[in-house]
Amino acid sequence: MRVVTGGQMRELDRTAMEDYGIPGLVLMENAGLAVVRVVQQVLGEVAGKRVAVFAGKGNNGGDGLVVARHLFNAGAEVKVLLLAKPEEISGDAAVNLAIWQKMGQPVYPVARGEDLSAVRLFLVGAHAVVDAIFGTGFKGAAREPAAGVIEAINASGKPVVAVDIPSGVEADTGQVHGPCVRATHTVTFALPKLGLVQEPGRSHVGELHVADISIPSFLLEEGTPGRYLITEKMVREWLPPRPAWAHKGSCGRVLVVAGSRGMTGAACLAALGAARAGAGLVTLAMPAELQDVMAVKLTEVMTVGLPGTREGTLARSARSEILALLERADVLAIGPGLSRHLETVALVRELLPALRVPCVIDADGLNALAGDVQLLSRISVPAVVTPHEVEMARLLGRPLEEVRSRRLAVAEEAAANWGVVALLKGAATLVACPDGSTYINPTGNPGMATGGSGDVLTGVIAGLLAQGMSAPRAAAAGAYLHGLAGDMAAREKGMRGLLAGDILELLPSAIAQVECNVMIA
Repeated sequence: MRVVTGGQMRELDRTAMEDYGIPGLVLMENAGLAVVRVVQQVLGEVAGKRVAVFAGKGNNGGDGLVVARHLFNAGAEVKVLLLAKPEEISGDAAVNLAIWQKMGQPVYPVARGEDLSAVRLFLVGAHAVVDAIFGTGFKGAAREPAAGVIEAINASGKPVVAVDIPSGVEADTGQVHGPCVRATHTVTFALPKLGLVQEPGRSHVGELHVADISIPSFLLEEGTPGRYLITEKMVREWLPPRPAWAHKGSCGRVLVVAGSRGMTGAACLAALGAARAGAGLVTLAMPAELQDVMAVKLTEVMTVGLPGTREGTLARSARSEILALLERADVLAIGPGLSRHLETVALVRELLPALRVPCVIDADGLNALAGDVQLLSRISVPAVVTPHEVEMARLLGRPLEEVRSRRLAVAEEAAANWGVVALLKGAATLVACPDGSTYINPTGNPGMATGGSGDVLTGVIAGLLAQGMSAPRAAAAGAYLHGLAGDMAAREKGMRGLLAGDILELLPSAIAQVECNVMIA
């Protein structure tokens, strides 16, 4: 599903109206009806329920007036609180204001600070709130009286349905510079907006509903390459079916090069992640001194000991043996728990340009490239890098705050400059691709901020690559399935105390939920 900026959405609206003759009033009516359906979902029977509709002076407010009319017709007691003078309302919004007034229904202007006492009184008796104050054109910080109204809405504790976007969130960036509505549900129109799927805006959205407002569907699909919200349907279509004749050799072979003294867990989690993602055969290569430990920990994964240093890390001389092992592998995953030992760093730097199979590079595999990140552009096979924000800042030599505040731009620049798929981990993980397309992951939760979670993800992506998925799709699907398994684990066990092993355990269930009945070809 495409994700758009506010400007792109306005252009789609314009095209629908001017080129296809769909009146703006029709789009507004459809938008309002979509919001009404969610309000009905929240309240159940709306007859006799009290709903406060807060409307601004733009088209977002016009949508809110449509909502008010239909809720009134359904028997709700509706109060429209207008954050503008009636004479300031224009266009299609003015038409809907006139309809509301001709129905004999009042509007309650909120123009001054002293009006807030009436706002709070309305909120005390309300069963639900509709936020139609600001739309996708909003930027900056809300000023009075809107700022006070937003704070009163948040303090009320009532369920809030936001129209298109929670008031106070910037549609293009997700930035929040002042008071912002914390919605229970957000009904966005036609396509998700970037600000709804990026933090901090995402935390204000609640449950996101994407509503059809009758814009021709082919218009919504144009714009490739673009930005996309990963959906279950997309992942289902990408996952390769397993034919009835499948065997372990036909389901992909992954070589995981990982681990060092004191960091065996990262290696185990990555290897098991590949196996849980469906790879037929997984081999873990690590310093020889660790092989006995790994063989006991891993019963479903083959282990190979490689030359090591006195410090228990992989030696530079392991390069030739790794390349030999790769002759019998479809994918390499490298990095988890490798260490930053100078010999190991040299090994990584010499190995990557020699690869002939796709690779996933994580953790110390990435740290080995700090100061020489352009080495990535010398990799001649499909590659996925999976840094978190600190690792990305280290690779780029930029301040961490810049990476955090410009996540989307940073990931897209990295993918374009390095020629690899750049997966930037975090809330709403980003998967930026060299062709200019970017995938935004909606799954996952704060409970997954635990040691080893990223190692599991590395293995999952490698396992999907080994089954024949392209690097962009393996990274995007891997992020989605990894986050979905984390969400299942959080529901079952709670977020606090959730472990990487819990994610591993539920990966097959996450995949099964997505696949439904497409397992057998």
